[in-house]
Amino acid sequence: MDQRTDTDSPRRVEITARGGRADIEIDGTEVDPGAVKAYSVNHFAGEWPEVLLHVADRGDTRWSGTARVAVVDHADPGPAAAAFLDAIDPEALERAALSRPDLGTEPYSLTKAMLAQLGEWARGL
Repeated sequence: MDQRTDTDSPRRVEITARGGRADIEIDGTEVDPGAVKAYSVNHFAGEWPEVLLHVADRGDTRWSGTARVAVVDHADPGPAAAAFLDAIDPEALERAALSRPDLGTEPYSLTKAMLAQLGEWARGL
């Protein structure tokens, strides 16, 4: 996860949320609504508020922007998921899925058990 934070100079941030949509301005400049897929605001006593913008589009978005502003670009989970799946021993997965107490007899129950097992392994359970 890339994170760029300008903590030395607070910015003026205005967020107008209406239903599932939010208009965001930083230092009076409107942020393209399609460029942000999510935002969060945190404020701890004695500190500047922090606005975290989650970037939706990695294109040519211009960020100009009184809060600390952090722009986060989450890494694509695909490569990490592929590496995790590449490391799975198919025989161990089949054994673990077949020995699960929630393995049923309905169609696709083995696939469901394998997916549940992979999810548990991914979470370190």
